Amino acid sequence: MSLQAELEHYRNVLIVRLRGELDHHTADVVRYKMEEALLRGSSDHVILSLKELQFMDSSGLGVILGRYKQVKSKGGKMVVCDVNPSVYRLFELSGLFKILTIHENERTAISSLEVVS
Repeated sequence: MSLQAELEHYRNVLIVRLRGELDHHTADVVRYKMEEALLRGSSDHVILSLKELQFMDSSGLGVILGRYKQVKSKGGKMVVCDVNPSVYRLFELSGLFKILTIHENERTAISSLEVVS
């Protein structure tokens, strides 16, 4: 299975919706798309919507951690929403939830960032 990455700018937030599998085959594409969008756009914050992400491996974790550092260095926040159970478990085991906040859906994620903005 492949990966689809849909990126949308909403106010000062970049919403990244991932669908499919984020692994060593697709990690570079996501890295490139997110870096480009962050460098070109006026987004301070990032929401990762993982509702339709069926699988992720350590390469995916690396992409997310790298973009987290990029956003944080600009004074922004990254949050995650709509995480399915298998991906949630990987986040939990890796310790990513210690630095990333998780939200139930995009609406609550946007609300949390608008308070920060």
